[in-house]
Amino acid sequence: MESVHRPRLTPARADIRRAVRELLPSKGLVLVGLSGGADSLALAAATAFEAGRAGIRAGAVIVDHNLQTGSADVAERAAVAARQLGLDPVLVLSVKVDSAGTGPEAAARTARYAAFDLALERTGASSVLLGHTLDDQAETVLLGLSRGSGPTSLRGMAARTGPILRPLLGIRRAQTRQFCADAGLEPWSDPQNFDPRYARVRVRETVLPLLENELGPGVGVALARTADALREDSDALDELARTMLQEHFANGKIATSVLASVPAAVRQRVIRFGVEAMCGVWLNRVQTLTVAALVTHWHGQGALSLPGIRVIRQDGILIFSAPGLT
Repeated sequence: MESVHRPRLTPARADIRRAVRELLPSKGLVLVGLSGGADSLALAAATAFEAGRAGIRAGAVIVDHNLQTGSADVAERAAVAARQLGLDPVLVLSVKVDSAGTGPEAAARTARYAAFDLALERTGASSVLLGHTLDDQAETVLLGLSRGSGPTSLRGMAARTGPILRPLLGIRRAQTRQFCADAGLEPWSDPQNFDPRYARVRVRETVLPLLENELGPGVGVALARTADALREDSDALDELARTMLQEHFANGKIATSVLASVPAAVRQRVIRFGVEAMCGVWLNRVQTLTVAALVTHWHGQGALSLPGIRVIRQDGILIFSAPGLT
């Protein structure tokens, strides 16, 4: 239930319930990743309602990142809210965020997703539902643009990524707040969501409002739509590259003629995917282009030594190996 008074069905509640209903599996157990904020709380309430109607079970997983004073109390408050909504089981998982070598946001994300994996293993649930909204998608695209990350980042978040489901990617953040108000729910406001030290907060609080003001309303929706289009193109190119990799890449070797015969977007994916498969290393764009130059701009270059991988061209063949091996 969403409150003891069973509030009326408003547009925000109807839209979010519908979004959840369209992505729920037909059987088993799902978990909602619940922080207690408006997005995840609205998602939890809608999931509890829709799961009950669909005849499946719904629980919650709350991750305490231990990054703020009183985080355990916040996690417990979220757990209480989950139980009041009828979610079961409710797991509270405490994690340690190690930001050495990465930023705090990336480190927290890594720890959080590891906790989701653990929750899936412990409960046997098929999926974890997350409350990322259209606004989160727009912010992700803008951050990708600012970093020159290419289609891998600009494609944004998918509604389905393995066991991770994101039903609210077509829902605005304002709708989740309205859902909570309509349903009599009191969301928690994370102070880190307003801390300008974080790039995403600056995008949310300054950059997107400025774009909306200068270019007109609808910028966020346009950015999310761009992510959808890029994801479709990127998925198709990824599939072509993986098929080529399977057919032509063996024992760390691939013919340069094969790589030269395809467009650059496919060639560079084949190189990245091949290196990842061999050594678990993900090349950035500059590194990938350096390897591709052994195909497209060959003039007798020697072996390339890149982090975690060595590449050499011999007799029209690119040979990939771990450093120190021939």
